[in-house]
Amino acid sequence: MQDNVEYGYKGKTPSETTFNFLSALGDVAFAYAGHNVVLEIQATIPSTPEKPSKGPMWKGVVVAYVVVALCYFPVAFLGYYMFGNQVADNILISLHKPKWLIAAANLFVVIHVIGSYQIYAMPVFDMMETLLVKKMKFKPTWILRFWTRNIYVAFTMFVAITFPFFGGLLGFFGGLAFAPTTYFLPCIMWLAICKPKRFSLSWCTNWICIFLGLCLMILSPIGGLYNIIKQAKDYKFYS
Repeated sequence: MQDNVEYGYKGKTPSETTFNFLSALGDVAFAYAGHNVVLEIQATIPSTPEKPSKGPMWKGVVVAYVVVALCYFPVAFLGYYMFGNQVADNILISLHKPKWLIAAANLFVVIHVIGSYQIYAMPVFDMMETLLVKKMKFKPTWILRFWTRNIYVAFTMFVAITFPFFGGLLGFFGGLAFAPTTYFLPCIMWLAICKPKRFSLSWCTNWICIFLGLCLMILSPIGGLYNIIKQAKDYKFYS
């Protein structure tokens, strides 16, 4: 544990504290997202009227979120306990020893990113290749797939190196991109399909989720953008 650890608000003014809080909500939405690939995964599961895919899919989702919680919450609680409000957006930056543990953690991050990147980027790959084949009349060969995917990976790497505002970007994209698919679009779809009785428990619950999700989508990017602008004031490209 470091000396002189402070557990108060990191923001020096009420407005700064509010923006940090909104950005943190976006971070949570980003951490617990994944709905952009859920349908892709469920589409690969065999489904029949007797054994629909929603059964094993529900079990898989529950297990996935439990594993995520077991991994994220201890790191969040222990990181805040050890470093207080000065913990870095990437907690590995705050660690200085033991070196073997830092090296192992970074190695596991690389392994995790290599696997998860393929899953998250697969819909983007499919969209780009479909556009090139159907609209621009490219031949659907392995050469097209090789160059398209490598150019996309190189572009995202260039953007990540150029704008390394980790916390702000998580808050911004977590609220803007992941909050809709996580919190209120599924509720809207469920209400439109199932049509529950008005003012019933399920009806009210879904509308509350829609309202909170919409607020999250609007407010979190504001906090994330504030942190990006704040960090960009003293940032030097490729320094």
